[in-house]
Amino acid sequence: RHRLCSRMRLLPLLACIAYAGAISTDGILSKAKAIEEFVVSTRRELHQIPERGSSEFKTSEAIKRILGELGVSFTQVFETGIVATIGTGKKPVVALRADIDALPIQEPEGFVPFRSQHQGWMHACGHDGHTSMLLGAAKLLKGVEPELKGTVRLVFQPNEEFGAGGEHVVKEGALEGVEAVFGMHVMPHIPSGQVGTRAGTIMAGALSFHIIIQGRGGHAAIPHLNVDPIVAAAGVISALQTLVSRETSPMGSAVLSVTLLRAGDAYNVIPDEAHFGGTIRGLDHALLQRLQGRVESLTTSVAAGYGCNVSVDWRLQEQPYYPPTVNDAATVAFTNEVVAKLLGADAPVAVEPLMAGEDFAFYCRAAPCTMAFLGIRNETLGSVHNLHNPKFLLDESVLHKGSALHAAWAVEYLARHGSSGASKSEL
Repeated sequence: RHRLCSRMRLLPLLACIAYAGAISTDGILSKAKAIEEFVVSTRRELHQIPERGSSEFKTSEAIKRILGELGVSFTQVFETGIVATIGTGKKPVVALRADIDALPIQEPEGFVPFRSQHQGWMHACGHDGHTSMLLGAAKLLKGVEPELKGTVRLVFQPNEEFGAGGEHVVKEGALEGVEAVFGMHVMPHIPSGQVGTRAGTIMAGALSFHIIIQGRGGHAAIPHLNVDPIVAAAGVISALQTLVSRETSPMGSAVLSVTLLRAGDAYNVIPDEAHFGGTIRGLDHALLQRLQGRVESLTTSVAAGYGCNVSVDWRLQEQPYYPPTVNDAATVAFTNEVVAKLLGADAPVAVEPLMAGEDFAFYCRAAPCTMAFLGIRNETLGSVHNLHNPKFLLDESVLHKGSALHAAWAVEYLARHGSSGASKSEL
């Protein structure tokens, strides 16, 4: 504990010692358990109204209604986003974040009794759980507001999936004055109740691309009089695979996947164009920049060898660039300490980085951060399917633990950074 205090440059050693027994983690967990029904029912309400990013109007209204019932003040941000405030209104300021948007996935009929009521949309990434856990934390924190040694800012962020809502929220000042920010994502590959994180890069940066190979179409019986874009596209796609296998260090993780390919609509006609697209991902911003440049140069040169022209669209309007999510080492150490105190010594686990992108990365560029993964894998319940899957099922028994973690991170951080260095809260 003393080494952690020193490493984080939090408070003098005596303050750290005085603080050691100040917060009852048993108390916060038991209080979270007492509001489990509130957290679960809130999640089920949100699960039925999944919405497209930046169009989360019903979700936003539900969040504002609940915050109002709790007596928590809030402001709007980035159209449908909400920033709530609990505490003194003064420094230090710590932030907690949840994303609120959904995915264009059809939820199977009869899968759960609280199935999505919005055709073609589903909370298949657990954002309904993230939001309900943060609302549970708001309920816990509001109950001890007079004891808080600073300010907690709760950010309910829109448009994580496709629109880099995190970037917009940060630009609009949601993290102004924030000293640390914590985010949590449910993960079906981690056993329920365990919490995984790591110092450094925990999630990859991501870009998507759409490439058009332009040839000259004509009858398939006379290919020598045409310029075949399909053959050129095949050559380009094969060449692109070498950018990872032959140009990226085995120690530097990257992925390039071509996920769609289309050309022509007749069996005896060579088309004028071939289209393909996909994604590049990497754990380092500089690596992604290099790959981006090489995709353009290699595509152009290979296609030229087939007599074709090329256009490369990085789709930044439809899917903005998400940089890698890089956790702060000292904040991760603090995070794991709180997890161990709250849920037991076996609860915190080290995880490998994921190649998925996450716009929490923009928060991490603005303040020291931790993105943590809350395990929800429960084979008995059937909570085993991956994120973005229509059979995704969330183990609701862990939701109150997520609320407790959010609240504990905030309370303990403020206690260590606040004026007195100790908390009298019996959370």
